[in-house]
Order: sequence, then structure tokens, then C-alpha cells
Amino acid sequence: METFYLIVVILLFILAISDLIVGVSNDAVNFLNSAVGSKAASVKMILLVAALGIIVGCTFSSGMMEVARKGIFHPEHFYFSEIILLFLAVMVTDIILLDSFNTVGLPTSTTVSIVFELLGAAVAFSVIKLYTQANSLGISDYINADRAIAIISGIFLSVLVAFTVGVIIQYITRMLFSFNYQSRLKYFGSLWGGFAIAAITYFLLVKGVKGASFMTDELKQIVKVNSTLIIVVSFIAWVVILQVVSMIFKNFNIMKFIVIVGTFTLAMAFAGNDLVNFIGVPLAGFNSYELYKASGEASTSFLMEGLAGKVPTPTILLLLAGIIMTITLYTSKKAKSVLKTSLDLGRQQSGTERFASYKISRLIVRFFTRMSKAVDQLVPKPLKSVMDRQFDEQYFTDQQKALGDEAPNFDLLRAATTLVVASILIGIGTSFKLPLSTTYVTFMVFMGTSLADGAWGRESAVYRVSGVLSVIGGWFFTAFSAFTVAFVISLLFYFGGIYAVVAVLLLAGFLIYRTNIIFKRKKEETEDVEKTFEEGLMNREMVLQGCTKTLVKYFKSFDQEILGAIEGLKDEDLNKLAGVVKDFKPIYKKSKLLRGIASESLDKISEDELDSAHFYILVLEYVQQMANNVDHVIRPIQHYVDNNHKPFLPSQIEELQSIHKELVKILNNTIDVYKSNDAAEAAIVLEKMEDFVKIIRSTRKSQIKRIKNHEIGTRNSLLYLSVLGELRNIGWFASRMVKVYKDLVEGQTDVISPEVEDLGE
Repeated sequence: METFYLIVVILLFILAISDLIVGVSNDAVNFLNSAVGSKAASVKMILLVAALGIIVGCTFSSGMMEVARKGIFHPEHFYFSEIILLFLAVMVTDIILLDSFNTVGLPTSTTVSIVFELLGAAVAFSVIKLYTQANSLGISDYINADRAIAIISGIFLSVLVAFTVGVIIQYITRMLFSFNYQSRLKYFGSLWGGFAIAAITYFLLVKGVKGASFMTDELKQIVKVNSTLIIVVSFIAWVVILQVVSMIFKNFNIMKFIVIVGTFTLAMAFAGNDLVNFIGVPLAGFNSYELYKASGEASTSFLMEGLAGKVPTPTILLLLAGIIMTITLYTSKKAKSVLKTSLDLGRQQSGTERFASYKISRLIVRFFTRMSKAVDQLVPKPLKSVMDRQFDEQYFTDQQKALGDEAPNFDLLRAATTLVVASILIGIGTSFKLPLSTTYVTFMVFMGTSLADGAWGRESAVYRVSGVLSVIGGWFFTAFSAFTVAFVISLLFYFGGIYAVVAVLLLAGFLIYRTNIIFKRKKEETEDVEKTFEEGLMNREMVLQGCTKTLVKYFKSFDQEILGAIEGLKDEDLNKLAGVVKDFKPIYKKSKLLRGIASESLDKISEDELDSAHFYILVLEYVQQMANNVDHVIRPIQHYVDNNHKPFLPSQIEELQSIHKELVKILNNTIDVYKSNDAAEAAIVLEKMEDFVKIIRSTRKSQIKRIKNHEIGTRNSLLYLSVLGELRNIGWFASRMVKVYKDLVEGQTDVISPEVEDLGE
């Protein structure tokens, strides 16, 4: 078995490398969103600063490694054979979980995941010991319950605190500086900068020095005793330095300097705090193996008392981990996806929102809107006038228009405030020895500053709240799934032995492979549309090529889902209908996403390409409308069958099948028009549409006769007529695509927008 345990230790380090990659992909949002969103510097410069912060921060992580060894459970009560499998279960779970979140682009907490994975695995082995060992202890003796509860409560409490403080501080800051803050920086910039960097210095002292692997205990004590003096001196020194530099260099931007320094600091904190989440468990496994080898005892009888002590972590291992994290930071596409989610939720202007509207988000927005109106009536008019002036976004809006593609998502003032507040909160939490999630703190501060800045206006508030609730819900799901999956995998490892280990590792590899394929496909779709809208590419040939590709893909899906729904209705097969609805859901979402990307990309094209761009957007609008019609066909059919209503008559099914065949012909003819680039053929397709409408009318008359003859019930009639209307509309939108194509080829511009389209009878 010794060889097996050696292989497990090697696997732990291989998994550690993988975990570093997926972990950084998720947590990069913590320290990049402010700098990237405000465009404080070029992306390369921001990444360089963050990379330096990561490298330095890794050397501050030594003290944090104790959490993985003894923070959640008491290792002295576990045998080596148990604890090594416990660590393996934790690492496999962590990689699967974080990679899944990265794929969908949601930021989650690596701290929460590792804590609950350790807890789930430890509980699993504790339960096993209770039922399999005669001399077992109570579960409270195995689990470090007090420490676990403190960690969990501290993490979730930080969500509310971070958001509230972010709102308050940003509101005060904006009241002092307004959106047109440049002029006031001449007078107050150095004071603000001195305060900000002094706060960051405090953060560095209490957060970093404590765990630094290269500092002696004496030096750490000196810094701790004199921390207040160091911060005061730092504030005075930086005020003087910033004022002098501003006077000498007229182009020096204090806000940019604060954002860059804050980015370095948070990157350093991330590496110092969260590195334990990625390599703490493998190092604990390695230490366990060393103790086991030195003991000479059997793996099933050797208790891990040695892990309860303090074990220093070699600085070289920390630096190697930092290098891997840095490389990932530069190369990870999933990190960019997670970052985009955060920036979309925090951008100043509304746009195509990623998240749907939830009922609870609508209720929250409605409540606070009413409360805002009530408070607004109590505010004196002079004060209200001052507030309106300070929060007037016109200056920022004008800047965005002038900058075009280079426009930031929000200004440097908010970016600086976000970084400073996050640094202070994490610093305070650490000084009081409260465990915090850097993800939770930085994300919620960022959301709080966004809300205070008026970024969640009436046009976007519901969707932004939905987004935040989705992310927070994902955090709770992280905790639940981390505990559950680690618990189950631990049981499998214990009872299944080597075979279970091999099977679970193969399954984990397959799942990661699948999520990467899914992410790649999703990324390719959005990139195709974005590339088409790049300046100089929006010519007729490129547009027709892009449209043809889109129509082939979506029309095929429309055909399959409608046919599946009709067959499910015929056979009253609820499982088939549920599968149809499930399969169509991502297609429907993608159609909305592509339409949104196209609209947002209009700023990238030149004036002479506007007609082609308008044409492409119309086609994507029609596709999205058709997807909506398909959804209105398949969902009501599923609902009808699910409610056990009377089956459709054979004649009705035959009519629907016949109409579907005619509709498919129209869809295929539409694709042929775009492929052939022939305006004459387009005219023929438009004529065929008239025949399709006649078939719909004839079928509707047949249904009316059934109603008069009392052959069918009300539910049947409502669904049947609704489906006929939706199928007709799909055909009409296809014909509109042919119409706009014909207009483009003939050089006309009087195309019809779907919002005002008369779908006819």
C-alpha cells in the first residue's frame, strides 16, 4: 500500500496545479475588475501589476496553510489511511466545482469551497469511524466545530457588511467629488490619495506580514507594535509625495495611481490568503506522507498527531505556485468570462443585461423605488438640488461618447473607492482574526459602490439585482455542493478503494473536458458575431456569410424542436416533451445573447457600413423572435400534456404535421436564398409564403367546425389555435428575412422592424 499512497501524494500535487489554474480563473475577478473596468491602464500593464502582486503575495501565505491541516477537523484522531483519502476527495471535488463555475462565468469563493469540502470529507470519515470502529469518539471530537462555525459565519457576515459599507462610502465620496471630479483633485487629491494608500498600507501590514515566510518573528513583532505609527507616517508621507508629484508632473493622475497600487495590493492579498485553497491540502497530504514514512507504523494504525503542530512551508514551493498562478492569469479565457460577469453587473450605463428578471428582484426594486420616493419628499429642495448636481452623470456620458471603444465601464473614482474599501474591510477582518472570503468582500463592495453610483438605474436595476442574487445563490450552492460532493466521494474512496479512486479521477477528467468543450463552443459563437462587427468587416459578403451560418444553425433547431413537440403531443409522451423544452432552453438564450451582442457592437462600425449592420441586426432580431415563437409552441404543448387534458384528434395531429412540413420548406428556401445570393429566387419564396398562409387559414376553419360540432373541448381549441398562430408567425418572420435580403441586394433601405411588423392573418 505504500506505493499506492505515494501515487496519491503525486496525484495531490498534480491536482494542485490544476486547482491553481481553475482557482485563479475564478478569483482573478477579485483584483482585476476595478482596474480593467475603469481602464486605469492598458490590460497588459494591469496584468503585469497583478502578476507582481501574486508573486509577492505567495511568500506571505505560509501561515495560512494551517487551515487545511487542522482548521476544520482534529487530525490527531484520524489515521493516515483515512486522512490521505480525505485530502484526495477534497481536491477532486474542488477542481470539478470551480471549473463548473468558471464555465458558466460566475464568480464563487475558493475559500468557501475548500472549507466546506474539508468539512464534508471530514464528516464522511467521522461517520465511517463511528459505525466501523468500536473505540470511536463522538463526532464533535473529530470535527473542529467551533472553528468551522466561526469561519462559516464570518464568511457570510462579510457579504452584508461589505455591500453596506461599499454603498455608504461610495455615496459620500461621490457627494464630495461628483462625476466631474478632476477639478477637485487639485485641492483634495493628495489628501484622498494619502488616505487611500495609508489604508492600503494598513491592509498590507495586518494581512501580509503575519504570514510572510521570509520574515523573522522579531521583525513581525516590531511591525505589529508600531503599526499605528507606520500608518500615520505613511499618510503624511504620501500626502506630501502626491502633492509634489502632481505639481511637477501636470499629467499625473492620482486616481490611476491609487487604482494601480490597489490592484497590486488585492492581488497580493489574494495570493497570500487564497493560495491555501489551492495548495494547502496537497501540502498537508505531503506532510502526512512524510510523517507516515518516518513512523514505520501501518497506515491503518498511525494517527496524524504531527499535523496538529505548526509545519513551515518552503518559500520555493510558494513561489512556484505563484508562477503557475501568474501564467494562468495571462492565458485563461475563463478568467475573462468571470470578469465580464462582474463588469456587466457594475457598469455605469445600462445595456444588454445578461441575467433575466426574477420575481424577487422585481419586488426588491419596487420596494426600494417606493422608499426612495418617500425619502425624496422629505429631503429639502436645496439639499436635493446639490445631490442631483453631484450625481449628474452627463460628464461621464459625454466622456464615454468621445472615447468610443476606449470608454471605461465606470470612472476611476469608483474604482479607487472599491479597492480602498475592500482593502480596509479585509484588513480589519484579519486584524480581528475573522476569516473572510476575498471574493465575497471584493464583489459585494463592487456591487455596493455600483448601486451608490446610480449604475442600477430604472432600465437595468431589476436585471442587476437578479444578477447579484444569482451570484449570491451560487455562493450558497457552492457551500452545499462542496460539502455534499466531498462527502459522497469520501465514502466512495473508503469503500471502493483503488478502483473507486481511478473511476472518480476518470470521471473528473471527463467532466472537465466536457465543460471546456461547452465553454469553447459558447465562446466561439459570441466571438463570431463580435468579429463580424469589427470595423471594416461589415460588408455585404461578410454579412450574408454570417447570416447564412446563423440561419442554418437555428432553423435546424427550430425544425427539430417543433417536430419533437408535435410527436410528444401525439403520443402524450411527457418525457419527450420535457426533453424538447430542456434542449431548446439554451438555444433560446443564445438567440437573445447574440442579438444583444450585435446591438452593443454597433459603435465599432463605420458610417458607410451602417446599412449592412442594420441588415444583420434585423436578421438576428427575426431569429430571436422566431425562437420566441418556437418557445410558445413547445411549452404550452408540454403544459397541456402535463395537465392530462384530452388527447388531440388524429386529424389535428395530421394537420399540424402537414403545416410543419410546409414550414420547413419555407425555412429551407430562406436559407437557399441567402446561399444563392439570388434576388429573383427571393421573389419566388415570398410567393410561396402566401400559399402557407392559405393553409393556415384553411386549417383554422377546420378547427372552428370542430368547435361548432362539439368535437373538442376549450383547452384543445385554445392550444390548437395558439400553435397555428405561432407557426404562422415563424413563417412570416422567415419571409421578412427574405424581404430584407431582397432590399439589401437591390440597394433599398426600407426594411421592416419586427417590433412594428404586421404578421397578418
